[in-house]
Amino acid sequence: MARENSAASKVLLTTAGNRAQSSQQKTLSPFELAWRRFRRNRLALIGSVIVTLFIFTGLFAPVIAPHPYDRTNLFKSMRQPGQDASHLLGTDELGRDILSRLIWGARVSLVVSISATTLVVALALVMGFLSGYFGGVWDYLLNRMFEVIGALPGLLFQILLMLLIGNGILQVTVAISILGWPGLARLVRAQVLAYKERDFISASRSLGAGTFYIMRQHLLPNILNPLIIAISFAIPGYIGAEAGLSFLGYGINDPLPSWGKMVGAIGRYLSSANYLYIGVIPTVALALLIMGFSFVGDGLRDALDPQSDRATA
Repeated sequence: MARENSAASKVLLTTAGNRAQSSQQKTLSPFELAWRRFRRNRLALIGSVIVTLFIFTGLFAPVIAPHPYDRTNLFKSMRQPGQDASHLLGTDELGRDILSRLIWGARVSLVVSISATTLVVALALVMGFLSGYFGGVWDYLLNRMFEVIGALPGLLFQILLMLLIGNGILQVTVAISILGWPGLARLVRAQVLAYKERDFISASRSLGAGTFYIMRQHLLPNILNPLIIAISFAIPGYIGAEAGLSFLGYGINDPLPSWGKMVGAIGRYLSSANYLYIGVIPTVALALLIMGFSFVGDGLRDALDPQSDRATA
């Protein structure tokens, strides 16, 4: 009899604990639920660490870099990694410190990618809302614009644009953004079309709410999740686009370092395996940063997807 009472007590305690845990979960905000799912994704956490380290490196490049990125010393040119204690990752053909240029290159890549993302998001929101909410002529014209820009050969068009407007951080940002916004604008348009006829939008409109109020208070909060996910996947593409243009010589001007330009320098030394480090080191850094953002994008997609609510503890 005592054993039965003990077993019944354990069942009651377990049931009460489960109910308490369930009630605690129900009080969690959407942000807390998303954060709980995100931190359970190990690759997402690893990607966050990688991205954070690169952002920290780029922000504090003037303090972290052991040498000025443009300081030349022909007497120390082509020093291999570990050969000179003052140049841990070696030097290039002009005697410039590769570690310092790598650190400053992180700053350039992040500035270009974040600036391009900001411009792309602004254009995508404006065009997507115009097309999706107002429809009619706006929708027709903007869809034709999407098709025209989507038909352009991306890299060739960017090179032509760089030839017309010149090289530099601002020019690279503009060249990347012009081809980057239509895809995101299509996403915004689709989300606006899905929400604009919902009951809560109709109720707000019937109560006298203006167009911009509805966009700001109702539509924008509801499209943020897919927008954030799309942005996290777009940033690696912008980083790669800047590196590709700089690799071909149409990106960042000298003496400002760029990872793509550093990788491009390897073409002059392919005949000697001793000098491959000049291009391999920035290639590894570029791959790590792109991989970090990709891991974060995967984690955000899983964390912000309502279908994964069942995965919460």
